[in-house]
Amino acid sequence: MKNLVYLLLLVATYSFGQEDKEEKEKLRLKNLQESVNYTWDANKALSEKDFINAEAEYRKAIAKSTENSSAPYNLGNAYYSNESFGEAFTRYKQAGETATSKEDKHKAYHNMGNVFMKEKQYEKAVEAYKQALRNNPTDEETRYNLALAQEMLKKQQEEDKKNQDQDKDDKKDQDEDKKEGDNKDENQGDQKDDKNKDQGDEGDKGDQEEDKKDGEGDKKEDEKKDPSKGDKPEDKKGEQQKRPSQLSKQQVQNLLEAMQNEEKKVQEKMDAQKVKGVKTRNEKDW
Repeated sequence: MKNLVYLLLLVATYSFGQEDKEEKEKLRLKNLQESVNYTWDANKALSEKDFINAEAEYRKAIAKSTENSSAPYNLGNAYYSNESFGEAFTRYKQAGETATSKEDKHKAYHNMGNVFMKEKQYEKAVEAYKQALRNNPTDEETRYNLALAQEMLKKQQEEDKKNQDQDKDDKKDQDEDKKEGDNKDENQGDQKDDKNKDQGDEGDKGDQEEDKKDGEGDKKEDEKKDPSKGDKPEDKKGEQQKRPSQLSKQQVQNLLEAMQNEEKKVQEKMDAQKVKGVKTRNEKDW
C-alpha cells in the first residue's frame, strides 16, 4: 500500500513538472514570436523612414525576447544610418552575444568593426573583423575590411610615433631655450655685478681723488699757516711781515734811534749843500 502511494506521488510530481516545463516552453515560443512580430513592424516603419516608430518597435522586440538577435542587430543598423555610432555599437554587441548561429555572430562583429572604423579606432576594428572571420572565414568583404583596418592602424601608429618624437624634440628645444635663457640671465647678472663693481671702484677712486684734493687743500692751508713750509712769495712776505713783531722792545727803540740819527745826518748834508748853492745878489737894477 505504501509503495502504491509513493508511486502515485512520483507520477503526479513528474506530471506536474512536465506540465510546468511545457508551459515555460510555450511562453518562450510565444514571446519569441511576439518579438519577431515587433521586429517585422519595426522593419516596415524603418522602410517608410519612420525612425521613431521603428526604434520603439525594436525596443519592444528586444524586451520581449533575448533570443531574437535580429532585433538589436537591425536597431544597430538604424542607429548606424543616423550616425549614432555609440548606440549602434551597443546594439551590435548585444546581437553578437545573443546570436546562436555563426552567421548572425559574423554579421554583428563585422558591423562592430565598421563602427570602430568610423571612429578611427583601428586597433579595435582589427579585432572585431578578426572575430567576424572566425565565424565566417570565407567572407571576402570582411577580409578586405580587415586588411584596410590593419593598414590604417599602421599609419596611425607611425603618425603617433612621429608626433611623439616631435613632442620630444619640441620639449628638448624648450629645455635648451630655457637653459640658454637662464644662462643669459645669469651672465647679465654677472655683468651687472661687474658694472656695479666697476662703478663702485670708480666711486672709490673718485672718493680717493676727492680725499687727495682735500688733503692737498689742507696741506696748502697748513703751509699758509706754518711759515717754515713752502717757498712761495706770499709765504716769504708773510714771514717778513711777522719779523718786526718778533723784535724786542729795546731792539725797536734802538732801531728808531738809529733811523733818527741817519735822518739827522741826511738833513745836515742837505742843509750844507743848500748853503753852498746860494747865489750873490746882482747890484744892477734892472
